Parts: sequence; C-alpha cells; structure tokens
Amino acid sequence: MAAPSNINRPPALKTAIAFAAVYLIWGSTYLAIRFTIETIPVFLSAGVRFLIAGLVLYVFARLKKRADRPQKKHWLPAFIAGGFLLLGGNGCVVWAERYVPSGLAALFIALVPLWMVLLEWWWHDTKKPSPGVFLGIGIGFLGVWLLIAPDFWHLGARGIHLGGALLLLLASFSWSIGSVYSRKAPLPSSPFLSTAMQMIGGGFLLVLMGLAQGEYIGLHGANFSAKSIAALIYLIIFGSWFGLTAYLWLLRNAGVARTSTYAFVNPVVAIFLGCVFAGEKLDAHMIIAAVLVLFAVVIITIYHKEPDTIKV
Repeated sequence: MAAPSNINRPPALKTAIAFAAVYLIWGSTYLAIRFTIETIPVFLSAGVRFLIAGLVLYVFARLKKRADRPQKKHWLPAFIAGGFLLLGGNGCVVWAERYVPSGLAALFIALVPLWMVLLEWWWHDTKKPSPGVFLGIGIGFLGVWLLIAPDFWHLGARGIHLGGALLLLLASFSWSIGSVYSRKAPLPSSPFLSTAMQMIGGGFLLVLMGLAQGEYIGLHGANFSAKSIAALIYLIIFGSWFGLTAYLWLLRNAGVARTSTYAFVNPVVAIFLGCVFAGEKLDAHMIIAAVLVLFAVVIITIYHKEPDTIKV
C-alpha cells in the first residue's frame, strides 16, 4: 500500500549518497565490464562477481545487530528477481559488450525507465500513463531505432553489431522486469540482506549459464590480465556492494520514476570514460540518438507521477 509522501521519507543525505552511487559508479561499470571480459569469460566473470559480492554482503547483513532472519519464502523471490536483474539484465550487457562499445551499451540501458513505466502500469495496475509519458516512450524508441535499424544511416557500415544491440534491448527489458518485481516482492526488509540474496541467486544462475556455455574449458588463471582482475574487483566492490545496494534501496524508498533517473547520467559517464580510456568513437548519429533517448527519459520523469515511498 502506498504511503503518504510525507511519511517514512528517508534521510536526505542518505538518499543523496545512494543517488550519487547509482549515477556515477554505475556509469563507470560499463568500461570495467569491457576490461574484465578482455581475458575472463563473460558469464563466469559476472557470476563470480555477484556470488562473491552477495555472499560477503549476506554474512555482513546477518552479523548486524537485530538483523533480519531470512526465511525459506524469501529465497524464491530472490532468485526470480536476481534472475531478471543479473542473468537477463547484467548477463546480456556483459555478453553484448563483446560486440558494442561500452558507451553505446549504457545508452541502450537508458531505455529502462521507458520499460518500467509500462510495466508498472500493466503489472501493478497503476494509473494510466499521461500523454506526455507516451510521447516520451515514443521518442525513446525512435532514438533506439536510429541506432539499430540496419538500413538507416548505413549503421552496418559503421560497425554497430545488430545482434549486440538486440541483446542490449533484451537486457534493459529484463532489468526492468526485475526492478518492478523486486520493489514489491516478499523479500527481507533489510536492504543489505535483500540485495545479498538477489545477488546470490543471480550469481548462481550466471555461473550455471557459463558452465552450460562451456566457458570453463581451457580456463587458466594465468591468462587473466592484471587489468581484467582489477576491473573485476572494482565491479565487486563498487558496482555490486555500493551500486546495486543503493539501487534496490532507492527503488523501495524513492520510487521507480525517481530512481530510474540514473539513466540521465550513466550514458554520459560511460561514453566519456569509453572515449578517454578505451578509444571508443562517438559520431554525430550516436549523438542524435543519445539526445533523443535521454530527452525521452527526461519527459517521462517529468510527466510520470507516483508515490515517493512504499510499504511492503
């Protein structure tokens, strides 16, 4: 049941720190993912990342005084949310970054607010989106179409991998499903414990996918570069412990629309870092598409109204 906007409002400083983590840290994870998968297998690297992060966070959450005690009924929702968020969402991003620049990947994930508005309306039977929201959705998908349509702007000649782009579309949709589901799923009230259980579930599924793909064949740690190992450690500490915990906390305390504004900043950070540290190119067509997608997110955030917090 929705709570009044002036009740149970989280501290402003805590909210600001959480938004900073989601805005800036997550923008940098796209480049870290690219560096990780240069020498470490795709799904196994992602699975190990979330399993380690989840297990350590789980122990931390259980050692806290008055910590929630996880129940059997919590594990299935945790695996469902973790599956959509991490296997479908993050897993597809990691796989797609073998074929597309990290900045472009972040731009596709900026579609998350568009999907989330539609899913909230359909799934939780919220108020029908306003015409302004539908306008934003249309503009956003137009921007994506400019990126992936093979016959428009001669994208194939520019080297944009259509399969990778479609994987990123799937990733944004899967992430949105997991986000909307986790917001009201029967999970522990502790954000640390809830996040840990979802990371354990999603990490386990990612490792299973890696084993099914045969990524273990010929796997030797000696082949992992120092840059890939450092990037993986960065993803565990900052991308998972700080970033994902802050994101899931914001979903429950700041609402879907406000939380999804991270899509404003992530592509800008990712594109900048990709150009500076990885030599990724940014052309006029990508800029046009980026402006359309980010403008769409701005419109949706302005016109989409929802309660600030929820009770679960």
